[in-house]
Parts: sequence; structure tokens; C-alpha cells
Amino acid sequence: MSQILSIKALNGTDFKTFIENVNILFETAPPLANRLYERRPYSSYDALIEEAQKICFSSELSKQERIEIINAHPRIGESKVNLSAMSQREQGKGGEDREVNEELGTLNEAYEAKYGFKFIVFVNGRSRREIIPVLKERMTRNTKEEELKIGIESMMQIAKDRLKKLIFIEDNSRL
Repeated sequence: MSQILSIKALNGTDFKTFIENVNILFETAPPLANRLYERRPYSSYDALIEEAQKICFSSELSKQERIEIINAHPRIGESKVNLSAMSQREQGKGGEDREVNEELGTLNEAYEAKYGFKFIVFVNGRSRREIIPVLKERMTRNTKEEELKIGIESMMQIAKDRLKKLIFIEDNSRL
């Protein structure tokens, strides 16, 4: 199981350690992580995630910054070599089916060509094969703005789910 600083320790840590811990929840998304750092302290990780959602939907971020935040997440079906530890566990179910991965690769390319950013979905235990119809359906029904909103909402669901799976520690020397 992965570890993360307790909220108390996170509030009092330096910038680099703060970013490393927040990236466990949100991947490496500097426009978001930097703003979260500026708004410390937080009463809980739930409050931090709530603030992240407010930031992502506020006029404070440009559309390009929102896209950068979404693009911090790995592509669904991507090789495990490029995935964070949390993403490896989330995308692990059914991950070795070459045909499914090839189809996801093709669909990811089509999605990114259409919308200009990565497809993000809260997998929630579904296999990669089960995600294919979700990706296809979203490509046929949603506008770029709707997909941007869904992508950010999915990121917040992912962060909340990751939070449930983490062990909280008080001392960053144990990370």
C-alpha cells in the first residue's frame, strides 16, 4: 500500500514534499498542485480535493491549464512502464490483452485528435475491455467542453478513491 503524509504533516511541509504527496492523488499536474500549495492549510484531504475541484472549475485556470491537468493522467491502456504506482493498480485489471490494448490505443488517439486532451475515466474496478464502449460513447455524444468537465470530475473521483487506499504517516522520512 502506498503512503502519504497526514494532512497535518502535509500542511507544514516544504514545497517539493507537498507536490510529491499531492501528485499521488492527482498525478503530476503543476497548475493544480502549485495552487493547492498556496492555499494551505487544509483541515482534511477531503477539503484539499474539494479545493482542487473548485480550482479546476474556476475562471482562475485557463483552458490550457485545465488541459495540462487532465493530460497529467496516463492514457487508459498505456504500457505499465509509463504509469505511476497508483495508476498501475487502477489499470491492472485485464491489462495484458494485446487486442484490447491496441483498440484502446487507437481510440485514445482518435479521442485526443477530436478533443485535444486525454480521455479520463474513473475505472472503478472495470476491466479495460469494459472501458472501450464508454470511450466510444463519450466520443459520439459530448462536446469538447463537456468532455473537459467530465475529465476533471473523473480526476476528482480517482483522487477520492486513491485517498481511501493510502496509509497516512507523520514523518516524510518514511516515504
